[in-house]
Amino acid sequence: MPKFLPPVLETERLILRPLSIDDLQTVFKWTGDPRVNKYMIYPLFKSPEDGREWLESLYEDEKKLDYGFVLKSTGELIGSGGLYYHEDIDVWSIGYNIAYDHWHNGYTPEAISRVLEYAQEKYGVKVLAGTFAVDNNGSRRVMEKLGMSFYEDTEYSKLDGSETFKAKTFHKVFGKPVSPGSLKDKTKDWISKDYQDEMLGREI
Repeated sequence: MPKFLPPVLETERLILRPLSIDDLQTVFKWTGDPRVNKYMIYPLFKSPEDGREWLESLYEDEKKLDYGFVLKSTGELIGSGGLYYHEDIDVWSIGYNIAYDHWHNGYTPEAISRVLEYAQEKYGVKVLAGTFAVDNNGSRRVMEKLGMSFYEDTEYSKLDGSETFKAKTFHKVFGKPVSPGSLKDKTKDWISKDYQDEMLGREI
């Protein structure tokens, strides 16, 4: 059983709600799509059952804010994502997935902006960060729309070691400026550990 559930949120076009095991089949629409998986850290899912462990592990930590993105117009679950807190460096990272048929409609920044607003109200986010493969222009645009800018060059590998990507970390500071090196060498930590749990974002 989840230890907590984040509140349902709304945007102009979306309902943002907690995910559940009932979403197993729908989630496979993007976790099993090689076009969506291309730059993701997790291997391509071969069946809906591959997502069971992830869905069952959600909502153990109230500062890992995972949401399903539901279109108001149709009631369809089209993606997921959220914000994840890294206590050791006092930084929130972002991650997201969205089904291929719904790319390029601005749903991801719309959703993440609302989750960020909630996190700001409840926790007081000081720094927001995200990492994307250099060839993943869709994810770069999402972060730019969120007001994030370049912080450092980095890299990450898929969890099965099948591919390594040159990448960039973008960030946005809401409080005092980030001190030099405060994120450096931590990027791989949040990718390899937390993004393993939260499914490093894409349209990213």
